Amino acid sequence: MGENVEKFPFRGKPVETAPSHPSKGEFRMTKKQKKVLYQIIAAVILIVILKLLPAFPTPVELVLYLIPYLVVGWDVLRKALKGIKNRQPFDECFLMAVATVGAFALGDYVEGCAVILFYQIGELFQSVAVGKSRQSISSLMDIRPDYANIEDADGKLEQVDPDDVEVGTVIVVQPGERVPIDGVIVEGTSALNTAALTGESLPRDVQTGDEVISGCVNMTGLLKVRTTKEFGESTVSKILDLVENSSMKKARTENFITRFARVYTPAVCYSALALAFIPPVVLLLMGQPARFGDWVYRALTFLVISCPCALVISIPLSFFGGIGGASAKGILVKGSNYLEALAKTGCVVFDKTGTLTKGVFQVLETAPEGMDAQTLLGWAAQAECYSKHPISQSLKSAWGGQVDTDRVTDVEELGGFGLTGRVDGHAVAVGNRRLMEKLGIQPIEPQRAGTVVYVAVDGVYAGWILLGDVVKEHAAQAIRGLKAEGVEKTVMLTGDADAAARQVASQLGVDEVHSQLLPADKVRQVERLLKERREGRLLAFVGDGINDAPVLARADIGIAMGALGSDAAIEAADVVLMDDDPAKIALAMRISRRTLRIVYENIVFALAVKAVCLVLGAIGIANMWLAIGADVGVMVLAVLNATRALSAGKE
Repeated sequence: MGENVEKFPFRGKPVETAPSHPSKGEFRMTKKQKKVLYQIIAAVILIVILKLLPAFPTPVELVLYLIPYLVVGWDVLRKALKGIKNRQPFDECFLMAVATVGAFALGDYVEGCAVILFYQIGELFQSVAVGKSRQSISSLMDIRPDYANIEDADGKLEQVDPDDVEVGTVIVVQPGERVPIDGVIVEGTSALNTAALTGESLPRDVQTGDEVISGCVNMTGLLKVRTTKEFGESTVSKILDLVENSSMKKARTENFITRFARVYTPAVCYSALALAFIPPVVLLLMGQPARFGDWVYRALTFLVISCPCALVISIPLSFFGGIGGASAKGILVKGSNYLEALAKTGCVVFDKTGTLTKGVFQVLETAPEGMDAQTLLGWAAQAECYSKHPISQSLKSAWGGQVDTDRVTDVEELGGFGLTGRVDGHAVAVGNRRLMEKLGIQPIEPQRAGTVVYVAVDGVYAGWILLGDVVKEHAAQAIRGLKAEGVEKTVMLTGDADAAARQVASQLGVDEVHSQLLPADKVRQVERLLKERREGRLLAFVGDGINDAPVLARADIGIAMGALGSDAAIEAADVVLMDDDPAKIALAMRISRRTLRIVYENIVFALAVKAVCLVLGAIGIANMWLAIGADVGVMVLAVLNATRALSAGKE
């Protein structure tokens, strides 16, 4: 764990870390969204100007109002025509096109423009809410090494493509580099940061004969590794494949408006067509006046009434409000389908390190022999003065004193054991149980689970220091909150040791725990849980590391820690907790349920009013003005109700 400056020439070389998230907490509209916004603004200005101008002859007025209509509605018309061309005409774009063209045919130009304008506003709201929601996981590519070092006959290192390295080749991994291919160490000792693969915050000490897997970061010593697999079969490649394959398996909830329009649109269009021609033909056959003009007028009125503006705008606006309310609480939901899915969650699976625990080692307890705790920490911290190891940093932080390297000499690191050195002339040994036994000292075992550092001074046992990954303050509250929200099972998956994992699970009240897992193992566990879940209930996975990205993509709902989590986990997830507080998951579920209540209220209200007005329009009681009132009035009321979702995050 310690490091002598002269012995380790690579000490100053920076260790690879995941890049910071450049756009965290920042939103920028895309070019397409800006274009739609400018079109909406231009259309509003043109409509206002036309309303303020004196009346024009009908043909001129039609041409003038077609300008703002086409400015804001051309994309809708183009999509509707494309749907007709592809023999899939019945979607919301087709219905909007038919309704607005019908309004223009009746001479209601302002209504036609307003309907398409409001529709585009709703679409923009939806687009903004889910912007950048499912980007490709480019950040994950940071764990794929670009090269492997091979030593030539002259002892010089040559960088080659990892795909070109054959099994059995000896590669060189310098401090700060990632292990490019799985293999066995043939020379050297070091500490490996395995967090990207196992989620463990504690680096793993390795020496000659130990197996290493690709994707780990070499932190201290120079390693020579004999490859045991081809690059395509190595751990890092398998993780990337898992993400890609899991993303393809993940089901997508189809947008409600599109599903509704596929039934509603053909129904109202065929009904309007029947209303325009069947009654006059029947009347004609009965020897009565057909009155084609009256029935066509009723049919067009029917079409205007049938315009689903209330649903088209209020439903995405409700979800947008729910998403906005969640954002105000530090919960980023990447789409309305994920917000809806949260209400159906029956099983929540957690990663441990960085999710339920802080992912930072702290001194939990000390047991000094013949001295006080501060003195014990001082001996250990001074001996570790050269080391950048997380345990060393924790010891220095816990001691709190000023480390003076001039007081420390003869530091020697013993791979897999710890270190020895002299502090103020006293021989100090700091390390694991094997180091103590090597020095002929029988240490005392602590009763609690955790990482133990033993200290000996001048060959005499001085005590132990227990370190652990501290449980987050709100972790237990998070589990209780999920139970209160109706979650039937909580599960913890981790790459940590079994004893530490079970201790955390017991402390928090987690129902089921599985430890010592690699990313592929986590995916298999999630696959099993997906098969065992109750019908109609969904599974959510909560994680923070690159190793969690495949599981986040495979689960029904992926929830990532955003403040400290990796970029890959954030991109793979459907929900991001920006302040890393797991208790926010239960809050997100409450916001989801309230938003859905508002959505269902709007659906029932809009359909009920539309149904009544459609009947009145068909029998000739409702005229065009009532049709416009039914359409716009219902829309306004539904939108006002939808704005209540903005306060969904308030407790």
